[in-house]
Amino acid sequence: MTDTVETGEAGRGDGRSRGRGVLLFLRDIVVIFLIALLISFLVKTFLIRPFWIPSESMNQTLQVDDRIIVSLLSPTVIPVEHGDVVVFEDPGGWLPEPQQEPETGVVGAVDWFLTFVGLAPEDDHGYLIKRVIGLPGDTVECCNDFGQLLINGEPIDEPYLSLDQPGQPASSMAFEVTVPEGHLWMMGDNRNHSGDSRAHMDAPGGGFVPMQSVVGRAILISWPVDRWSWLDSYQQTFVGVESQGAATEVVLSRAVAH
Repeated sequence: MTDTVETGEAGRGDGRSRGRGVLLFLRDIVVIFLIALLISFLVKTFLIRPFWIPSESMNQTLQVDDRIIVSLLSPTVIPVEHGDVVVFEDPGGWLPEPQQEPETGVVGAVDWFLTFVGLAPEDDHGYLIKRVIGLPGDTVECCNDFGQLLINGEPIDEPYLSLDQPGQPASSMAFEVTVPEGHLWMMGDNRNHSGDSRAHMDAPGGGFVPMQSVVGRAILISWPVDRWSWLDSYQQTFVGVESQGAATEVVLSRAVAH
């Protein structure tokens, strides 16, 4: 009887197959990861972006440390309307110079990466968030005998307002402005504690925010969980207001919060 001697060729073949299978698996994981990053980046660049609220200027609508989701479709695809809560870049001189140095090293790299792909909110201080009160061509003034703002002579009731005491006027300072073409008049819901358009009327821009500074419209409070809710534009507040200017410009824009 002849003894059988195993050559080991099949074993080596099985080992090579397993090794090739592991490499293919790792390749697929890397490809899926890169595709996921690309999709996340595209979503953050063209559709939605997270932001963080660092101050109380929009209380009670938005509170300190809220995280929000901003739709980037406004104003490029969807026109900005009265009552929209929008994020915009500092038009110039609205915000102090940042005092905190950006993170460096590994922490800084991780922060940059997460922000780049849209997995972390924009925490730098180059953005603000306010409510749109005046569109191009509108005349906005404060206030009538009942303490209401008037837009093109039409008084408005503002249910979103947070005032220090009931019965206070909608603005602690009187003003009357006409919004120039391509600009917006912005005001905070926490009306007596908001450095909004009124606070910059003597600045070169007259307190008006260029449409191209608008990043997008805030649509959702995403964090904390107990505050999860869609953000209301309160269109019923502005039903009787007839805009005096042309329709808001549709412009390419980029752009939380003060």
